[in-house]
Amino acid sequence: MRWQGRRQSANVEDRRGSGTGSMVRRGGTIGCGGLVLILIFTFLFGGDPQQLMEVIQQSQPSAGGPSAGPGSRPGGPPPPGAPVGDQLGQFASVVLADTEDTWNALFSRSGSRYQEPRLVLFSQAVRSACGFNSAAVGPFYCPGDGQVYLDLAFFNELERRFGAPGDFAQAYVIAHEVGHHVQNLLGISEQVEREKRRVGQRQANQLSVRLELQADCYAGVWAHHAHTQRQLLEPGDVEEGLRAAAAIGDDAIQTRTVGRTRPESWTHGSSEQRVSWLRRGMKTGDPTTCNTFQ
Repeated sequence: MRWQGRRQSANVEDRRGSGTGSMVRRGGTIGCGGLVLILIFTFLFGGDPQQLMEVIQQSQPSAGGPSAGPGSRPGGPPPPGAPVGDQLGQFASVVLADTEDTWNALFSRSGSRYQEPRLVLFSQAVRSACGFNSAAVGPFYCPGDGQVYLDLAFFNELERRFGAPGDFAQAYVIAHEVGHHVQNLLGISEQVEREKRRVGQRQANQLSVRLELQADCYAGVWAHHAHTQRQLLEPGDVEEGLRAAAAIGDDAIQTRTVGRTRPESWTHGSSEQRVSWLRRGMKTGDPTTCNTFQ
């Protein structure tokens, strides 16, 4: 990706080194790492993956636990919007800025205003409006505060555990979480959550899959405009993104961790589905083609 020297976002909050806390959160979207842990437990010990997620979400941090917010200790993180100094942090900031360019233009075209999300960089654990979170759950979006949370160490896991190296694979992860922010702004996330409370577990899982696949498509929409309007992508980048989408499909994760698949337990979609919807967004650049709920 041709990202060096490009605009960095003013919506980055660097909380790395500000302390750690409990390993749980409430109300957010489970990330790739958390999905792996949930799948391992439900396959080895049985039970419903959604019930396990609810147990995790209902857990509370211990009283007086350390805060992961800014200023939690002397010498803590810089204030929100301060420039990120390290190269990987700068990369994440540039990608976020480019998603802002894309979604500001698309929302404006439809006669509405895009509310830019904040990207919170953290290490080990973090507090959000969705509770306390361990880095083990992977990158996530919290609709309660409209922020994306990312431990940059996940990119090492993406390459080592999932076999998906490359800067565009990393950018896809960020763009996918920004896709959840777009869903939140459009009211899609709230509608899905209401419907999930109304239906049974299998149907709720299917709705979760559709929500994740739409976020993949929205990530592809960003990639389309990043390439056609700003020439951000280089040869091989698209393949990196598609490889990453395939690597974190539910079937690929289940096969890798427990040796078999259970489609009824999927919450993010198969490798084929994730690649297909990411590719659709890349091809069209039109968010209206990302209706996974039809």
